[in-house]
Amino acid sequence: MANDLHVRLGFWYHLAQATRFLFWLLLLVVAAAVLFGQRDTTQQTRDTLIQRIEAERKSRVIGLIHRQDHQSILGVQVSSSINIEDSEAVLRAIRLTPDDQPIDVILHTPGGLVLAAEQIAMALADHKGKVTVFVPHYAMSGGTLIAMAAQEVVMDRNAVLGPVDPQIGGVAAASILKAVEIKKGQASDETLILADMAGKARIQVASFVADLLERRLPRKRAEEIAVVMSEGRWTHDFPITVASARQLDFPVSTDMPRWVYELMDLYPQAKAQRPSVIYLPPMRDPGPAKQGVADGQKPAPAGGAR
Repeated sequence: MANDLHVRLGFWYHLAQATRFLFWLLLLVVAAAVLFGQRDTTQQTRDTLIQRIEAERKSRVIGLIHRQDHQSILGVQVSSSINIEDSEAVLRAIRLTPDDQPIDVILHTPGGLVLAAEQIAMALADHKGKVTVFVPHYAMSGGTLIAMAAQEVVMDRNAVLGPVDPQIGGVAAASILKAVEIKKGQASDETLILADMAGKARIQVASFVADLLERRLPRKRAEEIAVVMSEGRWTHDFPITVASARQLDFPVSTDMPRWVYELMDLYPQAKAQRPSVIYLPPMRDPGPAKQGVADGQKPAPAGGAR
């Protein structure tokens, strides 16, 4: 009797374990199918749009879009910015482009690794065909460095660029040097080491920017702009508007083509539990007004709200 009970319990235990395993396996399969299915569809739409743009403009279209400024992977926040993988991919795309073919770069980025941004900027500056950079919203820090390599920078009227002053460990190099100046002989060894690195970084970035701008500006003017952009006179998130960019001799236009916005729509922000911005787009055909509303009467409350 006891043996039969043990056998029956063992059977139900293994059945429950198998059911649990199948449930989680099915859940993972469904989640993967939904996730990768959506990505494949969206990517196909992006590819189709880019092919149409390239055919119309006879150019190579390269998108450097960090739309999701903070991505969440299993609850862990992962920042999205310019990195070495980005520079490898962009350089590969430039190598595959004929020398005389124009390049259109769509930039939407908070910045990132200086080395990666400089590699992309140098490759674009060396390209013989016209390079046009489109900034629909913002291209800060390293993104601005890349924009400096273009013959034309097309910005939305409300888009912004940013300073390219170097950051050491998340702190502005100019601020580190200022702290040492204030403390004088009281600064710690670690602070002095950071100050040494900060001084070198400022010189390196300013020199790179001057060499980059000298391709289209006199050397003296290029050096002046390089100092303004890299010395740390502003905070790192200071917005350089269209008007300010023109004062800094950026070749700026505001004739943003519609297809740039269409492409950006295919890079949506990560969905939150509730939207932080909500609006209704304009209706193409509003149709006739409801009876009572057109006569100046108040509409009835929706859903029976009291």
